[in-house]
Amino acid sequence: MKIKKIFLGKENQSASLTTYVLDDSIETLNGKNRPAVIICPGGGFFTCSDREAEPIAMYFASLGYHAFVLRYTTYFSDTLEMSDLSKTLPKKENTIYPKQIRELGEAMLLIRKNASKWHVDTESIGVCGFSAGGHVAALYSTEFNEPVVTDYLGVDKNDLRPAFAILGYAITDYHLLDADLEKRKNNPMDYHFMTASNIVTCGTEVPDRELETKLSPVDHVDSDTPPFFIWTTATDPLVNPLHSLELASVLAQNNISYEIHIFDQGTHGLSLASQAAAGSKAQISPVVNQWTNLCAKWLENNFALKLPAVSDFEKMKGKN
Repeated sequence: MKIKKIFLGKENQSASLTTYVLDDSIETLNGKNRPAVIICPGGGFFTCSDREAEPIAMYFASLGYHAFVLRYTTYFSDTLEMSDLSKTLPKKENTIYPKQIRELGEAMLLIRKNASKWHVDTESIGVCGFSAGGHVAALYSTEFNEPVVTDYLGVDKNDLRPAFAILGYAITDYHLLDADLEKRKNNPMDYHFMTASNIVTCGTEVPDRELETKLSPVDHVDSDTPPFFIWTTATDPLVNPLHSLELASVLAQNNISYEIHIFDQGTHGLSLASQAAAGSKAQISPVVNQWTNLCAKWLENNFALKLPAVSDFEKMKGKN
């Protein structure tokens, strides 16, 4: 496996892409190209969670897919201290929309540029994200064809289109997020977390209606939108499961293929929901972990590796 950290950025190098490129072998694809997944970890736009980065890359690698972790620009460059959210954060122009989706576009172009060297199937490069990273992945998947991305990067939308999107407990509707914010005023910790996150992404604690629409993937679904695999839990205390349901509804209205799974129990930020990505026993759920098997089957059905019916070794055996 080729693991390398590459810094991105037309304006500054505050984002990076880490490659998890599988080695070619005569025993497997033997020079043929593999699908790839760009992973966007969550973290409230304050940091990028390690739990939703390399463990997710290893999961996709175990399925035979190249993986790339995008550590997009966040407010803090190191570990988030919750005490930082007890006070109003100053606005940083470098972190607000559309910074992160443009960085995801840069990552897509970088992978396409190196597709031959890395043996990447350019028709099967997807995106995956969790929580805030799920918002980045979803927003990119619905705005990659808009001038905010195409004009900035100076390329055609077809060079930027992801083949698929995989979302875990993602934010998809800022109008819904605003409504949830009002309900959380009696919970200071949640309220400060969400208003601080808004400052990071929007530059203000409460975005206006126009900005909410720009930030809402549900408002940008069209015929160019790729198929989605969506999962969350019904008891997520931070990101309302309605975000996933509303996106699925809009995809259905636009005849875009999707698969959705909502598990009846589970907290926010479960990642793989296994010990491979857990920081505590509370982040392990054998039931929620089933999303990994369901997603693997979905990928196999729609974006499988292009394997021959019989390998060269099996052909040789047949001659003996």
